[in-house]
Amino acid sequence: MKVAVIGGGSTYTPELVNGFLARVSSLPVSELCLMDISQERLDVVGGFAQRMVLAKGSPFAVHLTTDPREAVRGARYVITQLRVGGMQARREDEYLGKRHGLIGQETTGVGGMAKALRTIPVVLGIAADMRELAPGALLVNFTNPSGLVTEALSRYAPDVPSVGLCNVAVNVKMEILKGLEARWGRSIDPARAYLDTLGLNHLSWHRGFAVDGEDVWPEVFEAYLAALQNDNVPEWDPRLIEALGMIPNYYLQYFYNTAHKLADQDQWPPSRAEQVMALEGSLLSEYAEPGRSEPPEDLMERGGAYYSTVATQLLNAHYSDLGEIHVVNVPHRGAVDGWPGDWVLEMPCRVGRGGITPLPVAPLPQVCFGLLAAVKAYEILAAKAAVSGDRRAAYQALLVHPLGPAGDRVGAVLDDLLATNAAYLPQFTG
Repeated sequence: MKVAVIGGGSTYTPELVNGFLARVSSLPVSELCLMDISQERLDVVGGFAQRMVLAKGSPFAVHLTTDPREAVRGARYVITQLRVGGMQARREDEYLGKRHGLIGQETTGVGGMAKALRTIPVVLGIAADMRELAPGALLVNFTNPSGLVTEALSRYAPDVPSVGLCNVAVNVKMEILKGLEARWGRSIDPARAYLDTLGLNHLSWHRGFAVDGEDVWPEVFEAYLAALQNDNVPEWDPRLIEALGMIPNYYLQYFYNTAHKLADQDQWPPSRAEQVMALEGSLLSEYAEPGRSEPPEDLMERGGAYYSTVATQLLNAHYSDLGEIHVVNVPHRGAVDGWPGDWVLEMPCRVGRGGITPLPVAPLPQVCFGLLAAVKAYEILAAKAAVSGDRRAAYQALLVHPLGPAGDRVGAVLDDLLATNAAYLPQFTG
């Protein structure tokens, strides 16, 4: 079984390799093909990956290539974790927002839109290669903005099976489990726990938790709220959490606490991209050490906690027909009553060899739905703009986004976005 990783020169890749090594008894990978457009990064990260696998007895081969078609050919699974324009483009996304007095971030607002416009055509190109060279293979997208990229795949490559992943939900699940284990005085198998979460990628709300089928959400929510009330500088205003009755995804800080996030930007540099640039330099130096065959501890500072768990366990559940429940991004196809069935949502799905099936869940309340619907409208328009180079659709996407510019500033922001990213947006200049 061949697994291809597009963006294999990512500093996250060693985590992924560890995930496959941990599951060799149930997920019989024979070839892991790492593809990257940077030969330099591929040599460093790929060479390290090869040493990691060799140190474990070489249960599968690790091949390296700069050719995406070679990587995809014959693959059972294709994982996309690419970044068009590299970390410098992420930095530009952040400062694009900052210079217009808007949120500057890689997945949210104008920065997220810039990243989506660069990324979607590339991922759709990979889907086209899969259609020809790996028919029936599953495209597992980790590339941000994950939900929006998956929305584009669903609309413009519907015949290529795809799913969007993010590690936020599993992070929340594990944090909740740690709290329960501390209070109950015993360990809990994560496989026996269920997190009820719904929304869009980086725009979701956690609203239920069960262990062995028993609803423990009242205890979980009460403990979470009490911790906020006892914190001198709480992550959320406790009154906001009381009003919601849910735990918001961290990225909702950009919507609920916009002024605070804008104030944080005033302290730049360094922005997050600049911090990651420095960290990646250190990580790549460690990966290049000839005697190293284990990931360094500071990899966790990169922000990829449970990345390997999310990706490799999803593939394991799919290949081994486990019927596990995973929180992923897919079109819900009527699983949420009253919502358009073609919307890609981040929600619990049952995963087996037959596919990835959304579980029927109750809709979110109006206090959440209004924001979600506006961002979904933005996603649909942004996907259209990315595919077609339609400036009107791009303008409308910025106009409808809750974190976008005021109406009389949309044109200026769009012009800046397109000029800054001109090298990566031929669809708008051709």
